[in-house]
Amino acid sequence: MQGRSPQPSMELNRLLLLTSFLLHVKEDRASPTRLVCDNRLIQKYIVEAKDMEKRVGQCQALPALRCPAVLPLVDFTFPQWKSKSNETKRREILCDLALLVGAAAGAQGQVSDECGARQLSQLYRHANSFFLLLQSFSWEAGHWEPSCSPHSMEQTHISSIFLTYRQLVQGKLRFFFSDLAKVLCKQGQGDSRDPPCGAR
Repeated sequence: MQGRSPQPSMELNRLLLLTSFLLHVKEDRASPTRLVCDNRLIQKYIVEAKDMEKRVGQCQALPALRCPAVLPLVDFTFPQWKSKSNETKRREILCDLALLVGAAAGAQGQVSDECGARQLSQLYRHANSFFLLLQSFSWEAGHWEPSCSPHSMEQTHISSIFLTYRQLVQGKLRFFFSDLAKVLCKQGQGDSRDPPCGAR
C-alpha cells in the first residue's frame, strides 16, 4: 500500500511553532498582525527571559565551557537603530538569534548538570522559535540566508548566554516589534492589503 510522502520536518516545525505563537493571542483573533499589535506577547517573553537568567544563576556552580560560546554583541544606540529599515533590523536580529541558537546547542553538549542543561534547553527552544518566527515575517523576495557576520564575542560563562538572550529580547526584539506595530496595527484597522513595511 502506497502512502503519502511525509512533509519536510522543517516546514512542519515552522507551522507548529507559528501556530503556537498564534495561540498566545487567540482571544484577539489569532493572526500574524496580533503578534506585533498585542504588546502583552513580547512582555511575556521578556519576563520569561529574566526568569531563565535568574534560574540558571541558582544552579549549582556550573563549570566554565571548554569550548567558548560565540555570542552576538546586541548593544545598540537608538539613533542608529532608527536609521535602519525594518528589513535590515529583522535580518540583524536573525543573525543574533542564529549565534544564540548555536551557542545554546554547543553549551548543551558540555553541561552535565541537570539544572543548567534544563535551562539551556529552554533557552534554545525560545531562541529558535523567535528565529523561525522572524523568518516568516519577511516582506522582501527570497529567503533569509545565514551569510551575515554580526559582531560577536567569546564567553566561557554559561550565564553570559542567558544575559545576551535577555538583552536581545528586551532590546532589539522589543523595539523591532514596536516599529512594526506602527505600520501593521494601523494597517489592520483599515484595508486588508499586504503590510507596506518595505515601502520606504
